[in-house]
Amino acid sequence: MKSIIRAKEKKSIMALMTCVFLVCVFMAGTGQCERIKDIVDIQGLRSNSLTGVGLIVGLASTGDSGVLSRQMLTNMLRESSLVLTTNDLTGGNIAVVWVTAELGPFTREGSRIDVDVSAIGDAKSLQGGKLLPTPLKGLDGQVYAIADGGVSIGGWTAAGDKASITKNHQTVGRIPGGAVVEQEEIAIFIENIGGHRLIKLNLRNSDFSTAEQISKAINRDYANSAVVIDAGTVAVKVPSKISQEEIAGFIVDITKHEVKVDVPAVVVINERTGTIVIGENVSISAVAISQGSLVVKIKEMPIVSQPTAPFSDAGQTAVIQDTLIGVEENEGYLIPMSRSVTVSELAKSLNGIGATPTDLIAIFNALKKAGALQAKLVIM
Repeated sequence: MKSIIRAKEKKSIMALMTCVFLVCVFMAGTGQCERIKDIVDIQGLRSNSLTGVGLIVGLASTGDSGVLSRQMLTNMLRESSLVLTTNDLTGGNIAVVWVTAELGPFTREGSRIDVDVSAIGDAKSLQGGKLLPTPLKGLDGQVYAIADGGVSIGGWTAAGDKASITKNHQTVGRIPGGAVVEQEEIAIFIENIGGHRLIKLNLRNSDFSTAEQISKAINRDYANSAVVIDAGTVAVKVPSKISQEEIAGFIVDITKHEVKVDVPAVVVINERTGTIVIGENVSISAVAISQGSLVVKIKEMPIVSQPTAPFSDAGQTAVIQDTLIGVEENEGYLIPMSRSVTVSELAKSLNGIGATPTDLIAIFNALKKAGALQAKLVIM
């Protein structure tokens, strides 16, 4: 009797383990879901670029050697009742820089934002410099922030008479919290159309399937609220019961859902770096590939030409260049490749023929030309 009970318990444990295994497999297959908030941008919520031209002082003879920085400094000093000319200023302790910052959609007056500075002239390093107060303007010409402070380049440089050593880029720096916002840009992300309040979600990667998944996920909580406008936009109607104070919570609710993102079949090739990125859904039709190459080696080496008759004046010893040319042709071989349905199988097939990145670029171009590559080929 006990043996029967133990057998039943063993079967129950095996069944439970099988269920756990199947659940894990199912979860692994459906683990490609992403939160809506991670794959969309709310229309109207964007940053604004601020720019300005500033002057960095306090450099240890690593600044500009041109007249631009000295002219800019003399103009500033005139405002302090100091009348100088560019010839009165010597040394390389100043540098003209291009100052940039991003004004966020919710950055308010009095807040601080980070600033980046980049040398315009021939300055060698911005290490230890301090940016003088610089107005930062938007594209409309208005001043939105004032930047100043010590520059951090995240590196260093040391030099002697004959050699120098440098860590990181020395002519670009950052000032954390280096600008004070003087004027804010109010973000408008709710549209009023026909008496209805609308919020538009812009997909970062346009796709009709993903947009439809987002619409269905939102409509499960708020019926008939979301509609797909196109492959890159989903419009969401704010229900009338949602007050203005509850808008933030409504946005949290509609963007917290996870949806399956449909990844297009794309192969991206960067010929400059030899980088190849293959999308998840890339496949190829049954095809055979021949791999072979012609190698030509040319070598020039000096040899000594000696007269044929020793102890005679018939010729003279001389050094001449001799050119050796060798041609090697590797045997081409034809390898059949069955239809690949996953990236790993495709990579395994191509690696099986010993293809280098350069060869892979040529192979993908040929596959696309032959109509065997079932994906979009993008060459950067």
